Amino acid sequence: MPEQTPLTEANINVWHVLFNSRGHFLLHVLPSSLLLLGWNLGAASWWSRPGGGWRRHAERSWPCTSSPPPTSSSLHRFCLPLVLASLPTMATGEEITPALQGSWGDFWLFRFFVNAAGYASIVIPGFLLIQYFKRRNYLETGRGICFPVIKSCVFGSEVKSVHQEDGSLPPRAEPTESSTARQVFKLLFCAAGLQASYLTWGVLQERVMTRTYGATETDPGEKFKDSQFLVFMNRILAFTVAGLYCALTKQPRHGAPMYKYSFASLSNILSSWCQYEALKYISFPTQVLAKASKVIPVMMMGKLVSRKSYEYWEYLTAALISVGVSMFLLSSAPNRHVSTVTTFSGIVLLAGYIIFDSFTSNWQDALFTYKMSPVQMMFGVNVFSCLFTVGSLLEQGALLESLRFMARHSEFTAHAVLLSVCSACGQLFIFYTINQFGAAVFTIIMTLRQAFAILLSCLIYGHTVTVVGGLGVAVVFMALFLRVYARSRMKKRSKKIPPGETPVQKV
Repeated sequence: MPEQTPLTEANINVWHVLFNSRGHFLLHVLPSSLLLLGWNLGAASWWSRPGGGWRRHAERSWPCTSSPPPTSSSLHRFCLPLVLASLPTMATGEEITPALQGSWGDFWLFRFFVNAAGYASIVIPGFLLIQYFKRRNYLETGRGICFPVIKSCVFGSEVKSVHQEDGSLPPRAEPTESSTARQVFKLLFCAAGLQASYLTWGVLQERVMTRTYGATETDPGEKFKDSQFLVFMNRILAFTVAGLYCALTKQPRHGAPMYKYSFASLSNILSSWCQYEALKYISFPTQVLAKASKVIPVMMMGKLVSRKSYEYWEYLTAALISVGVSMFLLSSAPNRHVSTVTTFSGIVLLAGYIIFDSFTSNWQDALFTYKMSPVQMMFGVNVFSCLFTVGSLLEQGALLESLRFMARHSEFTAHAVLLSVCSACGQLFIFYTINQFGAAVFTIIMTLRQAFAILLSCLIYGHTVTVVGGLGVAVVFMALFLRVYARSRMKKRSKKIPPGETPVQKV
């Protein structure tokens, strides 16, 4: 008989921690772990196939049904998600010391995997249902009261716009009879709305993530730590605003399958989460410059995903942006205390934000091949964002904890609500500005907003910028304005291109 491992005191404590956690083990660990196990068993057969990918995979049966029994490597891959998923239950056990609880509960990578496990518990069953309905040919055999809902979610009407040069933007309203004064008033209204919405949003974002609430002379107060709850607050209000707008205004007939919004929704949630978490490790001006440099990964994603080609000036401005951001990041003020760990964590989170956001924009461009308005896109993405975030928050038990934090600190409640209002109103101002004046004017306004946001953050929260860092900021914004100028010139030249030639696609 094989030798049995003795039950030491350490082993007994581990099992006591795992199962003496008020029932959270069965609620969170078991479902997520089983779903992640199914993903692991099917991943090897999926990606090892020639030309394997999600597009071909969507037309095949779920690979888990034909996979061989799990090998030792598969089981080892399963152990990591199981351990990571079981760690939240340890935080609720009475045997865990506060130091250990804080070290795991406050680590951003741990929270990222816990959130991902929550999303997996929704995505994987949904994927299996979609494959089931497609294999059954439900579009022809389905009946009953659920048929319209399933048809809209899984199949859609499959009506795509054939001739759509830039599907991401609606046709701009040309001001033919409007007076100059009226157009100037509209432009000032759009600029003021965008600046007020996003400058307030930026100031509140830094306040919520970097400052304490309830501080007194004897009590240092407490910080709000759950970035996912803030993402949920933003998405639920954006979902409400977009739904009301679609209900009260005339919209194109919707044709895209609803499940396709989930890809952009998931990447949008993760990018927003990385954006909030990054403020715990870097300054707000650094984050703003990193956002300005996201044109570089957007171009890379365009090359890989959409096979786009770019002009020489786009590569030049991307290089200038990289130089400017590097100058700012490598400069250090005399009173600046830099931690290698937190700096590295901030850079990783910023990279995650840029990568996820780049995927979101490219996926939305592909979705706009269906005939839809930007507000319909906003509604569809936020439907799944609310579903993913509220499901993950409920599985972790974080929703009630965040609501209790709101009850303890009314100031935080006001900040969180105003943060969501600014985000939703800013989206509507974006759509209106692009519709009235085009993307070039909108880009100029938002570039100025980024410069004002850095200045405002330095004035309110006392960030210091060295001379080299200031030069880096100037280089970045010079490159951004150069992109706007070059793009406007290229658009004027493209109108003179013969019908047989195809203009180069640009970001």
